[in-house]
Amino acid sequence: MNATSDPALAGVLGGARLIPVLTVPDHTTAAPLTEALTAGGAACAEVTFRTPGAEQVVREMAAHGGLTVGAGTVLTPEQAERAVEAGARFVVSPGYDEEVVAKCRELGVPVIPGIATATELMRALRAGVDTVKLFPAEALGGLATLLALSAPFPQARFVPTGGIRSEHLAAYLAEPSVLAVGGSWMATPTHLAQGDYATISRLTREAVDRSTP
Repeated sequence: MNATSDPALAGVLGGARLIPVLTVPDHTTAAPLTEALTAGGAACAEVTFRTPGAEQVVREMAAHGGLTVGAGTVLTPEQAERAVEAGARFVVSPGYDEEVVAKCRELGVPVIPGIATATELMRALRAGVDTVKLFPAEALGGLATLLALSAPFPQARFVPTGGIRSEHLAAYLAEPSVLAVGGSWMATPTHLAQGDYATISRLTREAVDRSTP
């Protein structure tokens, strides 16, 4: 894994370069989902705060053990506080919000704010945030955009997320500025609605294998 100047984040991720991004409509699927992801070799996961039960999903997945659980799509300081109280070990936001970053620092948890432009990246770096989420990565131009941003900002590390598929993984991870990649293809709401945990484990295992040198 490439070095990052945020030791707290590196410690939480524990060397994982793959972050399954989960939108979980029903918290009762949290336990079997955790088991399926761990069976596939995942070490961490991001639960998006896009559903009413997201907080409970974080709580149940964190309590189940086996995964380092983070909270994603965190838009407000209040959401960040609730996520951490539920057991989130890291926080991810789709954009750069000073108040969310400040709250996460107050709570003592690593935060990965989203950026889409050089201006947003400069604001993050100026605030002391050197690991950012490039979002929505593929819609912004994918790896080409990431490379264009990383060239003038060699101190930045990226977690590209948004529209990324299994076939994109190797190219992103070969880029030294990429700390990890987030993706939702391994465990979709459709997989969960169908109870297809075997497919979740298989897709996770394939992705983990591709992300491991």
